[in-house]
Amino acid sequence: MKFQAMANTASRWLKGDGPEAGIVFSCRARLARSLEGFPFPPWAEESKLRRVSEKILDAIKKSHYLKNARIIDVSELSSTEREFLLEKHLISLEFTKGGRFRFLATEEEEMLSLMINEEDHLRLQTIFSGLQLTEAWRLIDRVDDELEENLDYAFLSRYGYLTACPTNAGTGMRASCMLHLPALVAARKINDILKSISQLGLVARGLYGEGTEAQGDFFQVSNQLTLGLKEEEIIDHVERITHRVVEQEKKAREALLKRNGIQIRNEVGRAYGILAGAHLMSSQEALDLLSKLRLGMCLELLPGFNVQTLNELFFLVTPAQLQIREGRGLSPLSRDQLRARLIREKLSKVR
Repeated sequence: MKFQAMANTASRWLKGDGPEAGIVFSCRARLARSLEGFPFPPWAEESKLRRVSEKILDAIKKSHYLKNARIIDVSELSSTEREFLLEKHLISLEFTKGGRFRFLATEEEEMLSLMINEEDHLRLQTIFSGLQLTEAWRLIDRVDDELEENLDYAFLSRYGYLTACPTNAGTGMRASCMLHLPALVAARKINDILKSISQLGLVARGLYGEGTEAQGDFFQVSNQLTLGLKEEEIIDHVERITHRVVEQEKKAREALLKRNGIQIRNEVGRAYGILAGAHLMSSQEALDLLSKLRLGMCLELLPGFNVQTLNELFFLVTPAQLQIREGRGLSPLSRDQLRARLIREKLSKVR
């Protein structure tokens, strides 16, 4: 029942009310922390993982920001429930493997969450709508400071925060923006953009972060290095590069509409027609068509639509979400039927 309630409640960051929300789907600040005197989770015995989880859960209870957080024991979850949390961007792909003494803590709006005993003892993250990376960083920084009052983090003055993976040492921070770039994909400029991003010290990943592929024209852009840089420097760098990509996507959208206006209108109209009338819809097809619909909405080709409705649809139709909403496992065909029905119902309320 807990997960069904979560499936029927959209995360706050899906509202699309932040700056540049038509292109910047969301932004995230994440911190990796480990406790002094304990081996990193991949090499720790269960007795050590248990003690770490007890310490962190006790610190969470004393936290102003997390005192009312849901605490979820990941070891008790089914594979579908773990996949559901991944689809909601509350846990990492690594965390879907489960394991004892691994916990998720998240507040009601799901803008702030913590993973306990992932690759590091503690992973904190905040997710905001649109390009609000500085705001996301400020919140996670306050939460981190609050938790550190009751936790002894592994830290060396020369290296900063110590982490299981050397690339996370130093600040332990990853700053990322999820970008919707359908025009750059359509104009076949996306590979050049991703190459230039890499040359500037950032990395592009898929819809669910590390180890996943791009889907629905979404690309997650984040910093690669954390050592030797201040948190503010990382945030500023990622924001500046994101602004550049946003401007490139805007220009590509204007060019597409100017040069191929009738073709774009046709593609958007066809996408709407299929989504509004289909009775079977695969996950990949839904993402591709919803991407076209979202582009059409941003180009003002779909009066009556709003970005929040389309943002929510991207997550309502994912495989685990559908099964959690139904409260039972579904065959691929049943998922395709349910996905199509939910989309039809959602779109019928918009126009």
